[in-house]
Amino acid sequence: MTRRQLAVALGVALVLSLSVQLLAGPQLAGLSIDLLYWLREKFTPTHADPAADPVAVVAIDEETMRRPPFADVPREFWTPEIARVLNALIQSGAKVVGFDVIFAASGEGLVPGFDRDFLLALRHAALTRQVVLGEAQHQRFPIHPFPAQAFMVGAANLRDVNVLSDPDSVVRRIPLTFQRLQSDSGTTTEAGLPLELASRGLGEAPMPTPDGGLELAGRPIPGAVDNAMLLNFAGPDAIATYSLADLFACEKKGDAGFFQKHFAGKVVLLGTVLDIEDRLLTSMRLITRPEHPSLGERCVNPPMDDIFRKDLVRATVPGVFVLATAVNNLIAGNALREVGPSVSGAMVLLLALAAALATQLLPASRAAMATLALAILWVLPATLAFSQDLVLPLLTPPLAAGLTLAVLLGYRFAVTDRDRRLLRNSFSLYLAPALVDRMLKSERLPELGGEAREVTVMFADIAGFTGLSESLTPGALVQLMNAYLTAMTDIIESETGFVDKYIGDAIVAVFGAPVGNPDHARHAVRAALACRKRLAEMNQSEPAFAGHRLTARIGLASGEVVVGNVGSRRRFNYTVMGDTVNLASRLEGANRAYGTDILVGQAVRIEAGDGFRWREIDLVRVKGRAAPERIFSPDSVEAGTPEADRRDAAFAAALAAYRAGDFPRAAADFAAEAGADPVAAAFARRLGDMPRTAPADWQGISSLETK
Repeated sequence: MTRRQLAVALGVALVLSLSVQLLAGPQLAGLSIDLLYWLREKFTPTHADPAADPVAVVAIDEETMRRPPFADVPREFWTPEIARVLNALIQSGAKVVGFDVIFAASGEGLVPGFDRDFLLALRHAALTRQVVLGEAQHQRFPIHPFPAQAFMVGAANLRDVNVLSDPDSVVRRIPLTFQRLQSDSGTTTEAGLPLELASRGLGEAPMPTPDGGLELAGRPIPGAVDNAMLLNFAGPDAIATYSLADLFACEKKGDAGFFQKHFAGKVVLLGTVLDIEDRLLTSMRLITRPEHPSLGERCVNPPMDDIFRKDLVRATVPGVFVLATAVNNLIAGNALREVGPSVSGAMVLLLALAAALATQLLPASRAAMATLALAILWVLPATLAFSQDLVLPLLTPPLAAGLTLAVLLGYRFAVTDRDRRLLRNSFSLYLAPALVDRMLKSERLPELGGEAREVTVMFADIAGFTGLSESLTPGALVQLMNAYLTAMTDIIESETGFVDKYIGDAIVAVFGAPVGNPDHARHAVRAALACRKRLAEMNQSEPAFAGHRLTARIGLASGEVVVGNVGSRRRFNYTVMGDTVNLASRLEGANRAYGTDILVGQAVRIEAGDGFRWREIDLVRVKGRAAPERIFSPDSVEAGTPEADRRDAAFAAALAAYRAGDFPRAAADFAAEAGADPVAAAFARRLGDMPRTAPADWQGISSLETK
């Protein structure tokens, strides 16, 4: 990677991470939190014990609406029953009772003295600071409790119950304090209902911190600086809930022990848990489960299960559970903590940089896979941190990484790889593809020089090409040769070889260079057999052949050669030189003498192995070499038939007699097979020109003096 590429990668990663952080971060923060709840529920679920929590809910639920004395009676006339339950809760040792339900009207206006018991209960609880009534800010018209109720508890026991909704209408945070208008002194700041209840439950007042936040019981409250505490919902079933109707029956029964068991030392919230009233969309919208009639232990009445649909799952939860969660978080000190913008931005930048480096260092497909894997792996630390009440950005880092990948891939295609593509497309017409890749990777142009390498060299030539060229027009000849050379080259390259050069109709190919390949001989033999098969098919179907049936002669030789860039300083070729090249050329020409189309040297036979049918042809001394060479003709395993096996065995026996100097027997055996075997026919003709007896210095070596 060049300095320019590095600078571009860093610049793109920085710009995109900053853009994502500023533009998409606020939009995705809420969804990220909701997904983290789902991930925590799936992989690190919490196991809350509602009975052990410091908060309990007394629910005005569907059961309360259907049981006497509440059924068919307006709520304003429930105050005598609520008074009895409130007194029982206070006497049981509940630290404080908060009202999430607001009785803005009263039966007192119709029946004077109707609220007497309720007002007395409120007064007694207010004197010991064990009751807080809720009120709500609703645009310009606040909703207050009935004036007599507010008078009995006093302003010190009135608190706002409002919650905060994010721009997507999801409740994830709750305000800790509110500004209250004072007639004589402007405004004053006071705790909201959750903070007030938690403070009384702990017996500690919230204290300001130097940074403008709040602390409770010596612990800083997360989000207090912005007056928006991020709620940590423990799950749909985490709050112990008791039906108001059952508690009224319990108090009427006189079971004080039940109240002491379940409410002593707890913060209690009274609110509605109904199908349609006061329901809020929260971060638990992805993990809600079917609601149950009551999660707390029953005192008198069995639950009215028939009024609940067991299959109904809703994304909303009763608002009183939001307030109860806030109180729970404040008492336990486990509200969610968000990392600051600088830390979040660093995480976004880190993944963007990783994607940028992957894009510059890896091929496009591998860079995309690496970036996808990085995005998936990011889920793990984010989920683990969330299980420890710490919120890491879940979506913005992978988003920045993906955008960085897309932009840099586009830049690579349009700018960086444009020159590479031009160079590759140009040089690949003249050089081996592997050599072009090596050159591009090293970012160096080819230089003069070579190295010794074990390779297999292939020479392929069209039989009778001179006569063929005389029978065709120049245009038809070029079309035929292009079709032939293209088909043969495709096969050679598919077997890891590369075409060194075209010499007229001849092809010179190399296997095992420029990239080493220990199986170069086997690939070369497979390529030769595939070329033979493909040429037979083209003789039947290739229009450019114009009815001409072509036959190719192929010679293969393995051994050490000098491979590299050879030529002048201004013009050179990547090629091979050495005795092995000469042998391959001679073997290609030797096919004429034996009636074969593929001949290989003994090194090819040894290195290619037994994955082919082999037939030894002769022991020859080619022009330019003193040492004799055993030559073989390969075929595919699929070509084996009983007749082929018989013919090969007969030829091997005749060849053994020939090498032993038994010319009469060899001549007879070769003649017997000459009608169906061109190689046997060639030997039969050779023996016809030889004496009946072998010379004294006979070694069974044939000399090939021509190319």
